[in-house]
Amino acid sequence: MRRASRSGPGMGAAVASFIGAVADWYDFFLYGIVAGLLFSELFFPDVSPAVATLAAWSTFGVGFLFRPLGGIVFGHFGDRLGRKKMLIVTMLIMGVASTLIGVLPTYAEVGIWAPVLLVILRAAQGFAVGGEWGGAALMAVENAPRKWRSLYSSGVQIGASVGLLLATAAVKFLYDRLPEEEFRDWGWRVPFLASAAIVIIGMIVRATVAESPAFVEHTAARPHPQRRRLPLLAAIKAHPSGFLTIIGLRFVELLTFYCVTAFGLSHAAEQYGLNRDALLDINLMVGALAIVTIPVYAYLADRYTRRSVYLWGAGIGVLGALPFFVALQSGSMILIAVTAILLVNGAHDMAVAVQQSLFSDMFGPEFRYSGAGVGYQLASVIGGGFTPLIASALVLWAGGGWALVAMYLLIGCGISFTVALNLHSGHPSDPRTPVSSVSSTPPARTAT
Repeated sequence: MRRASRSGPGMGAAVASFIGAVADWYDFFLYGIVAGLLFSELFFPDVSPAVATLAAWSTFGVGFLFRPLGGIVFGHFGDRLGRKKMLIVTMLIMGVASTLIGVLPTYAEVGIWAPVLLVILRAAQGFAVGGEWGGAALMAVENAPRKWRSLYSSGVQIGASVGLLLATAAVKFLYDRLPEEEFRDWGWRVPFLASAAIVIIGMIVRATVAESPAFVEHTAARPHPQRRRLPLLAAIKAHPSGFLTIIGLRFVELLTFYCVTAFGLSHAAEQYGLNRDALLDINLMVGALAIVTIPVYAYLADRYTRRSVYLWGAGIGVLGALPFFVALQSGSMILIAVTAILLVNGAHDMAVAVQQSLFSDMFGPEFRYSGAGVGYQLASVIGGGFTPLIASALVLWAGGGWALVAMYLLIGCGISFTVALNLHSGHPSDPRTPVSSVSSTPPARTAT
C-alpha cells in the first residue's frame, strides 16, 4: 500500500509533464522546421538567398535568447508560488504565440512589420519554454520514487520527442498533399493554428495534477524570512559551479539535435539538392525512435549511474560528428538516416534521458526551479538556439564546405564528455547522493 501511494502521484505527475511537454515543444520545434523550409522566402525576400537563410535562422535563435529570461521569471515565482501555476501560464503563452504565428502576414503583405512581428512572437515562445523545462522536470522528479527519478522524469524529454514527431508529421502531411505554391501561401499556417487544440488539452491535464509534495513540504517547513530571498541568488551562492556544469553537459545534447533536425535538413536540401520530403522522413524516424530509446537509457541510468550513460552519449557524439556530414555530402539517405540515429537517438537521447534528475539534484528544493531551470536555459542560448545560424555562417566562411561545422559539433561533444568525466561520487548529480544531503548542505566541488 505504501509503495502504491508513492508511485501513484509520481506516475500522474510524470504523465502530466509528458503531455505538457508535447504541447510546448510541438510549437517550439514547428517553428524551426518551417523556418528552415520557408521563412527566408516569406519574411526576408529582398536579400540574397544566403543572407535570407541567416536572417531566418536568426529569428529561430531569438527564441533561445529569451529562454533564460523565462527561466529567471518563472523560476523565481515557481520557487515561491509553486511549480503547477507556472506550468499553466507557460503553456498559455506558448499556445497564444504559436497561434498568432499561424495568422501572421508576410513581408509581401505588410513589409518590414512582418519580420518584426515574427521576432516578437518567437521571443514570446522562448520566454514561455524558458519556464517550461524547469517546472515540468521538477514536477516529475519531485513526485518520483527515489530509485527511479531518471525513469519517471524522462517523460519530459519523451514529450519533447513526440512534439518533434507531431510537428514534423504535420508539416510533412501538408507538404506531401498540397501543391508547392499552396503550401507556401497558406498550408504552412495550419500546423501553427492546430497548436491551439493541443495546448488546451495540455492545460486541462496539468490543471488536474496536485502541486509538487517537495515544494509543499519545504514551504510549510521554512521560516517566513527565507521566503523573501531571491531563489536565483540563493542558488548561485549555494552552488556557483552548477551553472557551468549544466552548460558544459548540455553541449552534446543541443549540438547533436539542432545540427541534425534543423540545420542538417536545410543544408542538405539547399547545398546538395536532396529531397526535402525524404529528409522530413528522417526527422520523423528519429523522433519516433526517441520514444523508445529515452526511457531505456533512463532505466539504465537508474540501474547503474547517470554519469556512465552521459559519458557514452558524449562519446558517441564525438565519434558521429564527421560521419554525419560525410553522409550528407554523399547524398545517400540510408547513410544519412544511420548517422542521424547515431547522433540523435544515441548521443542526444542518452544525455536528455538523465538531465531532469541530474540537474535538479544539483540544487535544494527552495531554489531548484531557479537553479536548474536558469542553468538549463543559459546553455540553450550558448549551445542551442544559434547552432543553425553558426553552422550556416561556418559553411559560408568555408566556401560551402562542412568541415568547420563538423569540428564545431565534435568539440562541443568533447566538452560534454570532459565535464561528465569529472562528475564524481558525492556530487549532488550522483544518484547515490541522498536527497537530504543535496538539499541541506553545500554541494561538493566539481571540475568543469
